[in-house]
Amino acid sequence: MKNSIPATYFHFPHQTDFYRGKVRDVYYFGDKLAMVTSDRISAFDHILKQAIPQKGKVLNGIATHFLRAASDIVPTWLEASPHPNVSIGKLCQPIMLEMVVRGYLAGHSWREYTAGKRQICGVTMPDGMKEGQAFPSPIITPATKAEEGHDLDISKEEILSQGIVTPEVLDKLYEYSLQLFSLGTDYAAQRGLILVDTKYEFGMYQGEITLMDELHTPDSSRYYIKQGYEDNLKNDQPQKQLSKEFVREWLMENNFRGLDGQVLPDLPDSFVKTVTGRYSELYQILMDKELTPYPTDDVLWEIETCISEYFK
Repeated sequence: MKNSIPATYFHFPHQTDFYRGKVRDVYYFGDKLAMVTSDRISAFDHILKQAIPQKGKVLNGIATHFLRAASDIVPTWLEASPHPNVSIGKLCQPIMLEMVVRGYLAGHSWREYTAGKRQICGVTMPDGMKEGQAFPSPIITPATKAEEGHDLDISKEEILSQGIVTPEVLDKLYEYSLQLFSLGTDYAAQRGLILVDTKYEFGMYQGEITLMDELHTPDSSRYYIKQGYEDNLKNDQPQKQLSKEFVREWLMENNFRGLDGQVLPDLPDSFVKTVTGRYSELYQILMDKELTPYPTDDVLWEIETCISEYFK
């Protein structure tokens, strides 16, 4: 599809390494990196066959905005964003944890809850909750970061017993995560949204804990529409949400949960347009502006040129 970015294949003169993630293509330049946010979409730890036009621009724009706002809380990896799909910053040593903060019972926690579990990552969930109901206070349910395959839930006690990080570092990760969740919650509320849950990734840069990756995007976060939330909760109706959870739901309806032996289905063109629309809607609400067209029809040339200029 025109102006869709499924992948990049650049080679820069000063490039020292390359990594292709589920969504992002990362070009390394010594202790710096250029991250290109593509239009790929993943679910259940699988990259779907169809790209979602404009998705990368949405993710990068929202992440850049929040990373700049978060710099008052924690050092971040971001230094510049010279193109709508490109961010440039520090190369951090990743801490192999995802700090998942949940303000509401939804998604993975709801699926665990309906399976009869009342603990997740060592955190107790109250009895008698409804899907989409707020926890008494936000809970943190960490997961191990897997190089391949599924991330796994892990408790605070297991993190320490496995020596993944020191107690001092873990305390700071918990502190930063709750502060960042409060930042995202307040910002969302001002725009008629509810930040339901999200994940944060951290690393070390020159001995300092540093926030990495994306922040409060629809790929890493779940948002509800605030209007109608209480009525939907009271009447056991599904919440209107702006996240990629509805993509997971579509896949489950089409018999795919990422399990062995299951075949990844193709996304129909009509559904791809719907996904683009959902991402664009969230961008417009969160950023209070519409997505602008690319300056030229050759988006890959734009991206390659801006990275070349930055690292020349």
